[in-house]
Amino acid sequence: MDVNRAPERGRTDPPADRYRRGERRTSAEPLAAAWEPENAAAPRRSSRRRGLKRLIAGYGWRIYAVPVLLVLTALVVLDTVQPGTIPEQGVSGAGNASEAPVSTPEAPPTEVQAQKPQLNIPTAELPAGPEFSQDGVGTFKVIGGNGPRVGEANAPKFRKYAIAIEDGVKPSDYNDDEAAFARTVEGFLSDPRSWVGTKTVALQRVEANQNPDFTIALTSTKTTHTLCGKEIPFETSCWHPQTKRVIINVARWVRGAMVYSRDLAGYRNYVINHEVGHALGSGHAACPENGAPAPVMMQQTFGVSNDFVSLLNAGQDVVPPDGKVCTPNAFPAG
Repeated sequence: MDVNRAPERGRTDPPADRYRRGERRTSAEPLAAAWEPENAAAPRRSSRRRGLKRLIAGYGWRIYAVPVLLVLTALVVLDTVQPGTIPEQGVSGAGNASEAPVSTPEAPPTEVQAQKPQLNIPTAELPAGPEFSQDGVGTFKVIGGNGPRVGEANAPKFRKYAIAIEDGVKPSDYNDDEAAFARTVEGFLSDPRSWVGTKTVALQRVEANQNPDFTIALTSTKTTHTLCGKEIPFETSCWHPQTKRVIINVARWVRGAMVYSRDLAGYRNYVINHEVGHALGSGHAACPENGAPAPVMMQQTFGVSNDFVSLLNAGQDVVPPDGKVCTPNAFPAG
C-alpha cells in the first residue's frame, strides 16, 4: 500500500484532536469513546450509593434491623440443633466438684433383693380387699402391756419384745382396738408351735421402758417402702435391724397373701413368725419336698414355689429353681 496516496474521493480524515476527551465535536461527528475510560467504576459505586439512600429513605431505621434479626435467627437455630452440655455427675454446673453424701455401711433389711421390674409371679400380688393406710408419719406408739416369759427356762436365747403401731395408721386397720391387736401378736408368739416351741428361744412381751430387744410394729405402706426398700415390686414386710423393728406392712395385715387364700388369720400368724424369725437370727429357707409344709422362713408372702421365690430373688438367696412346691405353713415348730 502506498502510504502517500491521497484520500479517497468524498472523504476527509477528521482531525485527531476531535476525538480527544474533552474536545468539542461537531453535530455530524460520532461520539468519541476511549478504550480505557478513566473512573470507569465510579458510575457503579454512585449507583449503589443512590440505591442505598433510596432504601434508607423508604424503610428508615428498619433497614438496619434486618441483618440483626437474621443473625439472631441463625443463633437460635444453632442452639436448638445442638444438644446442651450436661455437667458430669458429681460436678456442679460451675465446674466445682460437688460433695456426695457419705453413707455408713449398714446391715440391710430382710426381703430386699435386686430390682426386677418385670416379674410374672401371680402368687406375689396383693389380694383384693379393703382399703388400708397408705401414709403414716414415721413415728410409733408402743402399746402398753406386758406378759409372762414363755418358753423353756434354759433356752439358749431369751428375747424381750414390745408391740407398737405407727402414728397415722387408721384404727380400722386393726379393728379399732389397739389392745386387741397387741394381744393377737402376743398370742401368736406364745403359741407352742411358734418359736418358743423350738426350745431354742424364750420370749416375753414388755413395756417400752423395759429395754425390749426388738419391737413389732404395724406400719403404713409408705413407711414400709422407706424402711424395707422398693427393690421387690410387691407389698412385703421385713426386719429392720437399724431400728430393731419388725415391720409388719398394714397392706398385708389387712389383705393377706394369695397362697393363704381366705385364711387371713393363718397368714397373720405366718408373717409375725417369719419376721420375728429374722430378728432372732434366722435366714430364708426353701421348700424341701413337693407337698411338704413350707418352712416358716420361706418367703410365703410371695409364694410356696421354689421357682417363683428363686425368680424373685434372682439367684441371690438360698432357694434353687428346682420345681418343688410346698403347702402354706405358719409355724416354725408345727
